[in-house]
Amino acid sequence: MNGGSEGLDLSSIRLIGTAVTPAVMVSACGIVATGLDNQIARMTTRMRDMLREARQLPEGSSRRELLGQEVAILDRRHAILARAIALAYTALLSFVVTSLLYLAKRQLDIPEALPVMSFALGVLLLGAVALLALASLRLSRLAIRLEREELFRDSRSPPLG
Repeated sequence: MNGGSEGLDLSSIRLIGTAVTPAVMVSACGIVATGLDNQIARMTTRMRDMLREARQLPEGSSRRELLGQEVAILDRRHAILARAIALAYTALLSFVVTSLLYLAKRQLDIPEALPVMSFALGVLLLGAVALLALASLRLSRLAIRLEREELFRDSRSPPLG
């Protein structure tokens, strides 16, 4: 592999490697988006179940009040995860643009900084997705705490831990 006419063109191999790296990130974004979509779907189903239960309870029921609080938490989580999934798809698009810019580099005069900035934008967007997912987890714990408090307020068993 001396780079001559008999060997491989190392610049082409580097170019392919440079173009493939963002493609791997595209795959990662797709996996993240799928996970977020599944969470959103489960939350939507849970929210509908809770609303159905609340409608069947009498006015003034403490359970109905609790369900209202939990639905509000789920609504906030849903909004957070909807923003996260939008950012994940924007990151995916950024990585696709990065690959296209690197692949077009030989035919067009594209400054080196442009695909690097596109890639960096995708990484920053994925970081924002992670922060939003953490915020959603915090809200999830709040809803679980409400359920736990209700359970142990209505029973004689003390809470564990």
